[in-house]
Amino acid sequence: MAARKASEITLALLKPDLLANPEFVKSIINEIRNNRKGIRILQRKRVFWTQDQARSFYAEHSERFFYGRLVSYMTSGPFEAMALGGPGAISWWRQEMGSTHPQSIMFKGALRVDRY
Repeated sequence: MAARKASEITLALLKPDLLANPEFVKSIINEIRNNRKGIRILQRKRVFWTQDQARSFYAEHSERFFYGRLVSYMTSGPFEAMALGGPGAISWWRQEMGSTHPQSIMFKGALRVDRY
């Protein structure tokens, strides 16, 4: 008998530039809803952060070269926060998103590749 993956919850953020294109958002929401891994959207909320909220959320990156740009970007407009849940939700969402490093984005089919 195959072992079942434990149910997990992960945070998914659809960032401000993505929300500027409702078709992209619709496409991603449909992709999540239609996945065959049992991942579900548990909660969904449109958010508009202040500078202080963004700084606090990304505090672990405060010494990194991109921190200021990241805070500015995440406060440039609304974004959508979603709690995704299901078996293997964390690894599934990471695979769907693709690499966070632009130089290593090679996986066609990853959201970062197909949507930008």
